[in-house]
Amino acid sequence: MQTLYLEHHSWLTGLLHRRLGNRDDAADLAHDTFLRVLRSPVPVEDIREPQRYLATVARGLVADLFRRRSLEQAYLDYLAALPEDLAPSPEEQAMVQQTLLEVDRMLQALPPKVRAAFVLAQFDELTYPEIAARLGVSLRTVSNYLTRAMEHCCMALT
Repeated sequence: MQTLYLEHHSWLTGLLHRRLGNRDDAADLAHDTFLRVLRSPVPVEDIREPQRYLATVARGLVADLFRRRSLEQAYLDYLAALPEDLAPSPEEQAMVQQTLLEVDRMLQALPPKVRAAFVLAQFDELTYPEIAARLGVSLRTVSNYLTRAMEHCCMALT
């Protein structure tokens, strides 16, 4: 692992800096990439193309970062639209943001169509027929997707 880090850390940080335009985020994600590799079940010795492997892991972390920031911005936009007397306290805001990030992480483990059906049902409040039309699937498939999503959420919460 030490050799992998020494040989590729600067390259990976540079790649992330070019992609993100921010040295601090690049350094954080490079660090997180090596942590992810360290925790991976794939032995470092088995990595045949280290730069390709590191870039793939880093791309996933970049996507997570953008998704998290997008979610945080949507919540901040929602708060900004609230009348001041209805706005939650800073502590409540922090708790809601943390909960949203946890829900997002939980949903990312689902296949895309299952996740989409769950979001459409829970957040957009669409009916099963509306979800079926939007996703181009049958009502039975929507039912299966939502059952699967709910089972996943219940298991993740235990």
